Amino acid sequence: MAIDPIALRNALGQYATGVAIVTTLDGAGRPTGLTVNSFASVSLDPPLVLWSLAANSSCQAAFEACSHFAVNVLTADQVALANRFATNGIDKFAGVAWMPGLGGAPLLAGAGAVFECRSEARHAGGDHTIFIGRVERFAHDEAHPLIFHAGRYCARAELPPIAVKH
Repeated sequence: MAIDPIALRNALGQYATGVAIVTTLDGAGRPTGLTVNSFASVSLDPPLVLWSLAANSSCQAAFEACSHFAVNVLTADQVALANRFATNGIDKFAGVAWMPGLGGAPLLAGAGAVFECRSEARHAGGDHTIFIGRVERFAHDEAHPLIFHAGRYCARAELPPIAVKH
């Protein structure tokens, strides 16, 4: 049975995710990055995270060659920033406040959490590359996250977070 890619995408869209901007420096030392919703924890010991990138992305070469990248987890009030970094053909960093992190990877001002990662591994995954990073440093604030669900952003800043019991 053939899988309809549009129907599959719509079904996968029912799984709500957070939204992040992954950043690094390209071969010329210029900041580069993009909006993703494919960020996930892999392991606490060692501390590993993953995210995936379309194999035909203009950022592909920069992330394949980088020593470090940063995952900037967005807050509910950062929809405009998410849209900016999801747009091709613009200077995504123009007017955006950031500072260099480990390996020069850009850390975006106002992110709810930032994970500074050393590139650990890459794996082909269909039409994407799966990047695994070792978390070397991180920071976070108590902020309401930006959520992506059913093909759109869902900013629910008015709802308090619900505590999870472990």
